[in-house]
Amino acid sequence: MSARTLPLLFLNLGGEMLYILDQRLRAQSIPGEKARKDEWTDVDRKRVMNDIIATMFNHKFMEELFKPQELYSKKALRTVYDRLAHASIMRLNQASMDKLYDLMTMAFKYQVLLCPRPRDLLLVTFNHLDAIKDFVYESPAILNQVDETFRQLIETYSCLSDGEFQLIRQTLLIFFQDMHIRVSIFLKDKVQNSNGRFVLPISGPVPWGTEVPGAIRMFNHKGVEVKRTEFTSAGNYVAPQREGSFELYGDRVLKLGTNMYSVSRPVETHVAGSSKNMASHAKENTAPSPVAKEELNFLARLLGGLDIQKPGGGETGFRLNLFTTDEEEEHAAQTRPEDLSYKVINIEATQERRAELSRILGELEVPEPRPDSAGKGEDLLALMDGL
Repeated sequence: MSARTLPLLFLNLGGEMLYILDQRLRAQSIPGEKARKDEWTDVDRKRVMNDIIATMFNHKFMEELFKPQELYSKKALRTVYDRLAHASIMRLNQASMDKLYDLMTMAFKYQVLLCPRPRDLLLVTFNHLDAIKDFVYESPAILNQVDETFRQLIETYSCLSDGEFQLIRQTLLIFFQDMHIRVSIFLKDKVQNSNGRFVLPISGPVPWGTEVPGAIRMFNHKGVEVKRTEFTSAGNYVAPQREGSFELYGDRVLKLGTNMYSVSRPVETHVAGSSKNMASHAKENTAPSPVAKEELNFLARLLGGLDIQKPGGGETGFRLNLFTTDEEEEHAAQTRPEDLSYKVINIEATQERRAELSRILGELEVPEPRPDSAGKGEDLLALMDGL
């Protein structure tokens, strides 16, 4: 396991979350002069995006994130994203948050699988950050936060060897290996099977620094080529024209990690049958363990750096429903496999509480989801329409 994987996982998943929210908020926003009090406007969309990005790239939070550490469980990271998604006036029900998280994880899993070289994971991350900078180009202070993280990525990862990037890639694949959520975009493009597993192409550009397959060369003991045999490869491979830029600004060349929601497309998620069966039999050990204890401490450190903005005055949180109807959202919450339904743990991560957190893990009570607040977006269309 690589101790340098967490920042790449967090930033790429966060980028996918921002793509999804921006796409749906844009689709549902109403011109300000025509909007009712309970409807989203473009001003609301910008506020949500700015608040989430400012929280995501908080300096203290990034400091904790970039410390060398092993990956923790999906539930621990899910808790962080729940806090992020609610860092503004937007509110998501648990079922909608589950769907959002499914889309985030499956999109990044596909990108990791398709990466030509392990080092190209950094280019995927840069693509996400480039797009995030476009979201906040009108907010210099937030833009500076993103640029600071950009520089930190370059400083931390540009010196790593190919072997270290390979270890990072393997760590990510281990994290994603049991996740087989079907997504309609992938199903319609025939890059995902009905069981939720991805179909990897056998054609296209080869990794930078490698040659198109089709020749076997033999060398003597002096390193001189003495024989060459040509063969026909199964795929249609081409050589890349140039390497993507690893600088703060530049052409990344690689398209993985760019916004696939920039063109409005219906997206739906379903738990694949194999995952549903696994979830029905998976029961977590409720006894405290040293690993779980460390995980809670990890959450305390991360969440302690999140400065969550509470709606001010009498302002209520605006609800965003990622399903077509409220009934569909309720049905999804009721039928969600237990192992994949994440309850939110509210952690008071002040300095005084951190010592206490590690002692109460075995007795921790998970609060029931809070009642939905009334507000904007009551009739918003789903993030993804049905298949």
